[in-house]
Amino acid sequence: MNMTTKTQNQKPLLRDAEPADFEAIRALLATVNLPREGVQDRLDNFVVLLDGKKIIGTVGLELYGTRALLRSLAVAKEYQGKGYGQQLYQAIVEKARQNQISELYLLTETAEKFFAARGFEKIAREEADPKVKTTMEFRSVCPQSAACMRLKLK
Repeated sequence: MNMTTKTQNQKPLLRDAEPADFEAIRALLATVNLPREGVQDRLDNFVVLLDGKKIIGTVGLELYGTRALLRSLAVAKEYQGKGYGQQLYQAIVEKARQNQISELYLLTETAEKFFAARGFEKIAREEADPKVKTTMEFRSVCPQSAACMRLKLK
């Protein structure tokens, strides 16, 4: 994505994450109680939302062939409710399409309605793609109580 950071009177803008963004992403995920494990290894498939130079949102993918795990969709608390989650969501779905992903999976304890409104269906964890089930989120990070959801991309 060729996007730049915000200048005065502009809305926050998206760009692909860079290695230097890791600490800010990790800190943001901690403030919204999302797992940080494995993020550093997947930064090449993360997107960040910037207000000036401050990272105010992030989302990422873990790619497994034509399937992917959508993870770490987060917006800083003081920026929530302004449509930034939707902006991040659209960016990561576009990134998934660019990577020829046919199915997106996710686990969530708090955002089931958000994702259902965007076409994700709740499925049994056992129905998830076998490679996606090997992720840290499925194996140990996200509790069994987390909703497992899938979106088929066309």
